[in-house]
Amino acid sequence: MHDAGSAGPTPRTDTRSRVQKVALELFAEQGYEKTSLREIAERLSVTKAALYYHFKSKEDIVHSLTDDYFAEIDALLDWAKGQPRNDETRLAILDRYVGIVMGGSEVFRFLEQNRASMQAMETGKDRFARFRDRLDTLVDLFTGPGAQMRDRVRATAAVLTVGAACHFYLQQVDDPDKLRAIILEMATDLIS
Repeated sequence: MHDAGSAGPTPRTDTRSRVQKVALELFAEQGYEKTSLREIAERLSVTKAALYYHFKSKEDIVHSLTDDYFAEIDALLDWAKGQPRNDETRLAILDRYVGIVMGGSEVFRFLEQNRASMQAMETGKDRFARFRDRLDTLVDLFTGPGAQMRDRVRATAAVLTVGAACHFYLQQVDDPDKLRAIILEMATDLIS
């Protein structure tokens, strides 16, 4: 993802993110199966060959969306591992995680709306396994390794609550910041 403090995205990164955005729009409008690479290229006003430079297939676009999401979580986990184990750090981890999940809400909605198509993909079958490893790491960061089962279950519930609440309510609210505060409060109660 692009860092606001840097000089700006490279043209390739910019094109890549534009393709992802337009693909998500088209997938939402007409469904994954009914959307072609040609339609994505037309909406972007680029040739199919130019699109093909970045993505060889619609499946590659989906991979890139989930890979970007997991990369954001990995960056959070890498940062968190170097922080002191205290309440302030746990809250910072949770706050950053809520931001990542809220930022990925369109991708989650797409995955849910196209569940059958996504499960047919090879990577669709291992998506939860990929998340499970990260979930375990987050739980360890919240509870410490070797924590009691009750504390681990509460921390797991906090992480899953963030995703579920964002998925169910983000499209229904006028003020995403208010929703973020509510989700953060509830998840914090669970990890405390």
